[in-house]
Amino acid sequence: MLTPTEKIWHNGRFIAWDEARIHVLSHVVSYGTSVFEGIRCYETPTGPSIFRLREHIRRMLDSAKIYRMEIPYSLEELAEAMVELVRINKMRSCYIRPIALRGYGEMGVYSLKNPVEVFVACWEWGKYLGEEALAQGVDVCVSSWNRMAPNTLPALAKAGANYMNSQLIKMEAVANGYAEGIALDVSGYVSEGSGENIYVVRDGKIYTPPLGASVLPGITRATVIQLAEDLGIPLIETLVPREMLYIADEVFFSGTAAEITPIRSIDKIVIGQGRRGPVAEKLQHEFFAIIEGRKPDRHGWLTPVPVAEPSQAR
Repeated sequence: MLTPTEKIWHNGRFIAWDEARIHVLSHVVSYGTSVFEGIRCYETPTGPSIFRLREHIRRMLDSAKIYRMEIPYSLEELAEAMVELVRINKMRSCYIRPIALRGYGEMGVYSLKNPVEVFVACWEWGKYLGEEALAQGVDVCVSSWNRMAPNTLPALAKAGANYMNSQLIKMEAVANGYAEGIALDVSGYVSEGSGENIYVVRDGKIYTPPLGASVLPGITRATVIQLAEDLGIPLIETLVPREMLYIADEVFFSGTAAEITPIRSIDKIVIGQGRRGPVAEKLQHEFFAIIEGRKPDRHGWLTPVPVAEPSQAR
């Protein structure tokens, strides 16, 4: 259950949490016509900072363009709204959810006559797969559900309808006692988790599926690629056969929610030593040192949020 905050941004103005509503016959309800993002704001010694804000907004605008959805706000306007939302809600750290959706109007598959509404909410949220998962790892399975085939649904878009596929992957995994599922693409190669990109470590090298394997271009994925380069760890984007998962030295996930989470077993086969390996640990330490303000933000990933005075909130 979410803990409500005071305000949500809606179409250019701040409204009360409970006022953020849509009509049941909004196009998005029947047809899943939405694009969205998940963004983390971290507490640092100098105040709250939003991680890779511009990159997230750009991806959302890209997702909207693929679905012919015209968002009537610029990247800069949306960034300003998100910073202000965190400020007026007096959050020290939080999860931010911008979403653009097709609203109430005509009913039918064709959506371009329906208005586009934009909401941004934020709330407190902890570790997606559990606090201990960052060190101990999680148990996962290969899903019976594939990721979307090319030229069916656009995997590069972070769209609401696409996540029906993710839900099937996640529900099946949890029903069978696993924390998460790994989906293959339609050719049988490793794609990603229900909401995470995936990496395989073998002999000190990291292998990760390319975007052509029905992979969402994760913002944390781009971060892992950059940090691997910074740390001198070879990283190769290539097709990954399923069986490579089982013989890997390490396997780990990345994502805004999952951050960098090791995998200790897949289909009940122990991976490496059955706990976080040295490569994932190095990446974690570097990642958290930067986002928590313990190391310089050398890549300009953090957007600081001014701290609100009590009288300034509205």
